[in-house]
Amino acid sequence: MTTPGTATRRASAMALALAAGLTTALAAAPPAPAAPPPPTDTAPTAGLGRYHQQRPHWHGCARATDDETGRALDTAGARCADVTVPLDYSRPRGRTITVAISRLKATDTRHRIGSLLINPGGPGGPALDIGLLVRPAMKETGARYDLIGMDPRFTGRSTPLDCGLTSGPGLLSAGPDRAGFDRQTARAKDVAQRCRTTNGPLLPHATTRNTARDIDVVRSVLGERKISYLGFSYGTYLGTAYTQMFPGRYDRIVLDSALDPDRYNPRLLKGADAENEKAYDDWAEWTAARDSTYGLGRTRAQVRATLDDVIAASARQPLTIGTAPDVFRLDNSQVPALLFTELADETEPARALLAEHMALLARAAEGRPTTLPPAFAALMRGVFTPAGSPVASAQTAILCGDVAAPRDPETYWHDIENGRTAHALFAPLTESITPCAFWDRPREAPLRVTHDTPALIVASTGDPRVPYPHSATLHNHLPSSRLLTLDGANQHANYAVYGNTCVDSTVNSYLATGRLPAHDRTCAK
Repeated sequence: MTTPGTATRRASAMALALAAGLTTALAAAPPAPAAPPPPTDTAPTAGLGRYHQQRPHWHGCARATDDETGRALDTAGARCADVTVPLDYSRPRGRTITVAISRLKATDTRHRIGSLLINPGGPGGPALDIGLLVRPAMKETGARYDLIGMDPRFTGRSTPLDCGLTSGPGLLSAGPDRAGFDRQTARAKDVAQRCRTTNGPLLPHATTRNTARDIDVVRSVLGERKISYLGFSYGTYLGTAYTQMFPGRYDRIVLDSALDPDRYNPRLLKGADAENEKAYDDWAEWTAARDSTYGLGRTRAQVRATLDDVIAASARQPLTIGTAPDVFRLDNSQVPALLFTELADETEPARALLAEHMALLARAAEGRPTTLPPAFAALMRGVFTPAGSPVASAQTAILCGDVAAPRDPETYWHDIENGRTAHALFAPLTESITPCAFWDRPREAPLRVTHDTPALIVASTGDPRVPYPHSATLHNHLPSSRLLTLDGANQHANYAVYGNTCVDSTVNSYLATGRLPAHDRTCAK
């Protein structure tokens, strides 16, 4: 899952100048069929013509002088538009909503390939500016594509779904005892009730399948017979859904940090404890080597002990960090969540940010005043205040709308207790209850892979959000795909983020030529 903070760090970590491309043995892509096979979407197609035939009204992206995203898009020469889609694809003549898109047009028009739609994951996060973040790593290949950003339905500038929640996305820790778990159960139930009360008519339609249907409308509106796709994290599940529902309507598909559709469910982080422990240990060792900078301990064990003390202090009394107007009070459900949120990226800038943030919490635990850097204050607002409600609302609605979750709170408590012995810090997070336990049942069946797809799947062996076996299993489901492995990295999202020349060059070669590597490939960390 992509969370606030990881997305911000990834933007700063995008590779701006990478080494020269490396030569790879390539195999020809399978020939295109004489005619695209019909979509396997189960929703009726009658009445959708007016959506597919609409003409977008392209306009500037900035909506106000303080709209940094819009101004950045405008400066880069991008244009934005709103695409009308049905709320309910089974009733295309009913209520409509809008989906916001951006287009950064190809500059090498002589060698233009087509449109590449990019989704950074989430679910629930906006993505209008994602093309600006990815294009530098694409090098000359980026100039050959129209890069399409899209705020999926109910996110960003698309028709909103906001339940009026008190905090942003992500799990909170159930803590060390039953009382903490009961508090999280009550919170989960409250979130479900708030969403049902405020947005009941929208909730059944906040699904990945419907977002895939929206993508197909966008494809048609852009005038493309086929569209290429780059997805990260949850975005890989969305990409898989599109290829399964609309075979013959896609061109080149890259799935980075890929989810296994058979294991996709509202408990996305269940079973990732070992990977997170490894990422935590490696970060603690990195931080210990820089004790003179961060003061968290001179060994890995000392760093972890320091943060155990911080969490214990937050259990006795919430930690107060920041200065007015950005003052936050964090208890022992939130401190572990903040640490967990920032462990998904092991690039040097990301590790340094995490160390800085934990050093601030350590000072607060000692009763010392703290001043938050603006980026950290923004992260805190997005995760722990109502400012994060729009992202949290959309993320929750999509996860709960796709696949049903266990209903009995005792299931979650049992899993926490079973995991606590080996993973005392992470099990109360990854195994905890979510609002989906109190959600209405999804209207559509879970996605199943029934069609082969010649996709390029990218994965790191130590991914702490989507463990490597997910990508390996998806690769097995898709015999024509290739698996590109980044060996030894504790990294979630690799291409254009981690700065590995082997990974970036292989992806760029595929996007440029449409030819997958002849065999699966492994890149060294």
